[in-house]
Amino acid sequence: MATATQVPRGTGYDREGSRMRKHRDVQRDADADAKLEAEIEALEKKEAEAEKTLKKKIPLALKVFAILCIVAGVATLPMIAFVIVISVIAFREGGFAGDSAASMVLSGALVGILAVLAVALIIFGIRLLRDKRRHAAEAAEVLTALIVAAILCNIMLFGLDGNLIFYAAFLVFLIVLTSYLDPSLAEERELQRKLRDMETREDAEDGTLGRDKTGKGYITLNFFNLFWIFVVCCIFGLILESIYHVLVVDPGHYEDRAGMLYGPFSPIYGFGAVLLTMALNRFHDKNVILIFFVSAVIGGGFEYLVSWFMQYAFGIVAWDYTGTFLSIDGRTNGMFMAMWGVLGVVWIKLLLPWMLKLVNLIPWNWRYTVTTVCAVLMIADGALTLVALDCWYQRHAGKQPESAIEMFCSEHYDDQFMQERFQSMSIDPNRATRAH
Repeated sequence: MATATQVPRGTGYDREGSRMRKHRDVQRDADADAKLEAEIEALEKKEAEAEKTLKKKIPLALKVFAILCIVAGVATLPMIAFVIVISVIAFREGGFAGDSAASMVLSGALVGILAVLAVALIIFGIRLLRDKRRHAAEAAEVLTALIVAAILCNIMLFGLDGNLIFYAAFLVFLIVLTSYLDPSLAEERELQRKLRDMETREDAEDGTLGRDKTGKGYITLNFFNLFWIFVVCCIFGLILESIYHVLVVDPGHYEDRAGMLYGPFSPIYGFGAVLLTMALNRFHDKNVILIFFVSAVIGGGFEYLVSWFMQYAFGIVAWDYTGTFLSIDGRTNGMFMAMWGVLGVVWIKLLLPWMLKLVNLIPWNWRYTVTTVCAVLMIADGALTLVALDCWYQRHAGKQPESAIEMFCSEHYDDQFMQERFQSMSIDPNRATRAH
């Protein structure tokens, strides 16, 4: 009799407990919404204050900096013009006979970028002097893009030299200055982040997190989605390439195909997947043939540029398709362009939805913290890889380690370590186009 009465009592307790848990969940969600709404309201007030800040005059220190920018830009332009004239005269007299065409093209590109950078500095300084905060912030963003381009050219011509420290420091300063000059931009971004937090939690509950709500593409092209696409495809691409090498290229022989110092990452596949996603996001519901050809062109072009950069910057060749069908300078060929096309179709039609589900396994309230930590680690790994490659190049070029960084790399990332880690790469300083 007692046993018969215990079942319904236990069931009632379970139901009551379930109702209490649901009530707590609803209350917790309501509290979270209320908190976010309060924060948004506070941010809206800050944004209004930021608009007032835009009308304030720029401090004297920045005025001085603006004058220095104008002076630097004005002084640089005649120097660049002089370099161009001297270079043209030297070229006519055969002064560049020992340099490769690629080296001359890169040198010309760097001079052109520096000329545009000088003009942008003048415009930036004038806008600062005229208290045009928002316009000055926009000019700072243009300067940022030009500095990044100058860094890439500098690496291919001179390696990782001291100029990069100046470029990097100025780059960080410009990023900070952009937020200071136009605080409303930072407030707008913060406000959008808070609104996005509310939408993120709701989308996570609905199972639509990461999808493009505008209908223009399959996913939202934000940093979170693109970063995890990069990471997952670095790993997935490395696995595919390793299997292909073991089964087709050199049957039964495993070779480490990693492209970074630490971790199972092949960045060419990560960046390739990001490019394909950005290019094909709007084509996710289009004809397979169209997706195939777009993917083949983008993938083949990207593979060509990566090979070009690695050779010119570090004298490294990681693949050579010379003599194969539709080979383009041995950097890409018809077969691999077709493979890029197939990968693009499979990626956008089949794997991207699966990828979105995988990424959404990260709890919505952890996603930004986890992504930030992983992004910092990935950037550190990439930067250390570039430094190690540059020191490897310097040792093969006959330069003895001198700086603390070179000594560190010589001790921890010596030639044997680099050769074992990057087994698919061969290095020869004579292939590079660095100016000496």
